[in-house]
Amino acid sequence: MHAVESSFAKSVALPAQSGITRVYKSTHLADAFAIRLPSGASHDAEVLARFIFAHQPSWVGMLMRVRDSIVACFGLKTGKQLATLAGGATAERVGIFKVYNRNATEIVLGEDDRHLDFRVSVLCSHTPGAETQLTVSTVVHCHNLLGRAYLLVIAPFHRMVVKASLRHAARVGWPRAAAQGARQDAGE
Repeated sequence: MHAVESSFAKSVALPAQSGITRVYKSTHLADAFAIRLPSGASHDAEVLARFIFAHQPSWVGMLMRVRDSIVACFGLKTGKQLATLAGGATAERVGIFKVYNRNATEIVLGEDDRHLDFRVSVLCSHTPGAETQLTVSTVVHCHNLLGRAYLLVIAPFHRMVVKASLRHAARVGWPRAAAQGARQDAGE
């Protein structure tokens, strides 16, 4: 495990143990960013994922509104449409994203659309006696030219948002491990 400063999100390799490492035959984007969790922080990947999405920097919402106004012209899913799906509870969601899988250390989220499919992993790696690392990984598979063009434009913003969201969550203060009500504290 690499040492990662507690408020610094560092680019790392996709974790081999992640459920998204081999989810697509071909990927057009694969990245991962890690941050060290402080002692006493929750190791529950779902609690941490909910916390990150509930405590994003305010400028991320502005970027999402700009993105939505552009992608709506191409008939792609907008954040507002995904939020409506989340409110309808047809599938379990974290924030606006569908839950695809979860286990004791990882939750896999994502969406499928006509231009691309993506998965996001929030993975908590804890070794007794060592530091705990939280890694947010993303893999994207494009279906067509629209997907590849979209990804070309959005990828730099994606990386900036992931790193800033991890830093912001660290500054706000990660949910505590001992709290039984941690899911409610995380914005559920």
